[in-house]
Amino acid sequence: MWYIWLILAGVFVIGEVLTAGFLIFWLGIGSLIAMAVSFVTDNIIIQTTVFLISSVILILATKPLVKKFAKVETTKTNAFSLIDKKGIVTKDISSINSTGQVKVEGELWSATGENDIEIPKGTEVKIKEIKGVKLIVTPIK
Repeated sequence: MWYIWLILAGVFVIGEVLTAGFLIFWLGIGSLIAMAVSFVTDNIIIQTTVFLISSVILILATKPLVKKFAKVETTKTNAFSLIDKKGIVTKDISSINSTGQVKVEGELWSATGENDIEIPKGTEVKIKEIKGVKLIVTPIK
């Protein structure tokens, strides 16, 4: 029966290589522990119980360590990468229609002033947030 646990461990390790979760690896280690138990007893229930318990303990024991050492950095993408960047007003932002245009990194965007303020053409602005497809901007003083 030991060879089945060895094959299962190999399958789990290959599965871990193909994924990035660092979860299946511990199932492979649990399979190796169950393989060691299979040399002592032929009872499949004991072997399976050892596999399940050892896998769960390894997963639970290492999860806090992975969270501690694996620092996840989020990268702003698409339109949200524009927040806190500077742009130039190319079409007046008025309080009447509250819509104007801002050029940011070579692209034209519809924009409104923060708190519906008026911003004249040529003013340098900072992007505060994005609502739908419009930038919410404030003038840089």
